[in-house]
Amino acid sequence: MTDPIRPTDDAARQLARDLLDSARFAALAVVLADGAPMVTRVAFGRAPEGTPLTLISDLAAHTGALRANPACSLLVGEPGPKGDPLTHPRLTLQAHARFTGKGDAGHDALAAHYLRDHPKARLYIGFADFAFALFTVRAGHLNGGFGKAFRLTAADMGLPG
Repeated sequence: MTDPIRPTDDAARQLARDLLDSARFAALAVVLADGAPMVTRVAFGRAPEGTPLTLISDLAAHTGALRANPACSLLVGEPGPKGDPLTHPRLTLQAHARFTGKGDAGHDALAAHYLRDHPKARLYIGFADFAFALFTVRAGHLNGGFGKAFRLTAADMGLPG
């Protein structure tokens, strides 16, 4: 059988970067303590140097799962208003999470940066149970539409390694 994954090219790299730049939400997949998978929708942002991140509460099940097992996956890319949703591009990121909370070095600058794209988060960003989960991306899988699948590195996507 022929490998359906195409060689990564500049068009795929640019599409992945565009998806990351435009994403404001993502699906976050984690593994719960009992081994069951869980997917949830989170607000999506980027740190000043480009690292993907989200602001999450310690009260959420996915936060506890990430703290216990930082391996996770994020899916960015929304279906367009018309046509088959599977023909629209989407990018899966395989990552590991780390946390930055209130009082940690760089938290205030990160919060100010995050609020530019998510101004409504101002209502809860200062709550004691909220922290940033930053995602170190290990690999990406781009589905650019039917027959357009690519494997990408963090560097391909313009992300810190």
